[in-house]
This record gives sequence, structure tokens and C-alpha cells, in this order.
Amino acid sequence: MNTQTKAIIKSGLFSGIVYAGLMAGFDYSDGQDFKIWKFIFHASFFGILMALMTRYNLKKQADKEKNKTE
Repeated sequence: MNTQTKAIIKSGLFSGIVYAGLMAGFDYSDGQDFKIWKFIFHASFFGILMALMTRYNLKKQADKEKNKTE
């Protein structure tokens, strides 16, 4: 696994779990119970979106570096 793939996976996991944790915290502060399926949905959906954005940005930076050296 190359460094770009590792960065994409780490970014997706970290941002998804943080976002889901914040959403669970807001639900808890409103007096709602913790719902594991809601947490999993938030973590996976937001994590996938952030991983795709990270992939796009890394690819864009790599192309920029490649064009700079030419």
C-alpha cells in the first residue's frame, strides 16, 4: 500500500469517526439515546465523502508537482 492510499484511508476514518462522535454528542445533549446504526451511518457516509475529497486533492497536487518539474 502506497502512502497516498494510507493517507486517504486515515483521513476517511478519522474524519468520519470525529463527525459521528460530534453528531452523537449533539443527540445526547438533546436528551436522545445513543443509536449505533445512526453513528455507523454518519461515520461511513461522511468518511467516504472525506476520503474522496482527500483522493481528489492528493491527485491534484501530484499533477501540479508533475507539471512543475516538466
